This record gives sequence, structure tokens and C-alpha cells, in this order.
Amino acid sequence: MASGGTYSREVLNREARHRYEILQHFEAGIVLQGTEIKSFRGGDAQIADAFVRIGDGHRPILINAHIDEYHHGTDANHVPKRQRYLLLHRKEIERLRSAQDREGMSIIPLRMYLKKGLAKLDIAICKGKRAYDKRRALKQRVEKREIQRALVARQRGLSGRR
Repeated sequence: MASGGTYSREVLNREARHRYEILQHFEAGIVLQGTEIKSFRGGDAQIADAFVRIGDGHRPILINAHIDEYHHGTDANHVPKRQRYLLLHRKEIERLRSAQDREGMSIIPLRMYLKKGLAKLDIAICKGKRAYDKRRALKQRVEKREIQRALVARQRGLSGRR
């Protein structure tokens, strides 16, 4: 959850930043049914395996996002892995379509959240990382963490001498 209270629920795709190089971000609205929004508010959603495609009718579609059935729902409950339409401006849809048509580019959801009571999805145009890029990023993260630890230890040592 973000500070400030503007985002009440948040579902992250943590693996996306590891697997992909993020090139451009977009914020999209999601068309949800009544039981889907209730289940999402309860925190029962996953976007780890999800991706976005631009359909034939020039409509972006979220595929493989999982929102559990609402536990208080009846037989009119939603299907957990159904395709969901995204709401974007026409220029944004055209940018996504051109990225989808390029080799090696994907449209991946990074985060699903509620903003002022409306379901939103952060999506990004991504390019898949190679294995050596992943190793390099991991090595840089470890080095940065070690530097921070050394700085904290040094500050503790200096403050203890006074």
C-alpha cells in the first residue's frame, strides 16, 4: 500500500522487473464485474503470469490475470481467469499496438491497485532481459547493498567514538 491513503489495495508483479527491461509506463482502467471488484478489495488477485494484447477491435485485453471468486458470491460469480478489457486513450493504444508488433517487445502489467475507488493497472512496454543482463542486475544490487551496510557500519563506528 502506498502512503497517503490514495491507494487502498495493491497487487504487484514483482518478477516483471527481474525478467524485463521496462521501457515505457501507462496507467489503464480495468473493466471489472461486481464480484471481481469485491474480491480484489479483499486482496484476492494475482498478475504474475498476466500480459496484455491489443485485440482485432483495437481494444487492449488483459489476459491470465487471476481474481479469485468472491467468497460471498452466488452462482452468478465471475470466472477467475477471464479476459478483461482495459481503458486507455486512443494514442496510448496505438503506441501499445506498435510495440506489440515489434520483435521481442511485450506489454506486461506491473501493478494493479485502487485509485479513488476505481481499479487501475500500471502496464509497461517491456523488452525481455537476457540471462547475463539478469546476472549483472543481481550483482549490482548485491554490491549496492554491501556498500550501504559498510556505510551504516562506519557511521555507527564513528558515532560510538564520540
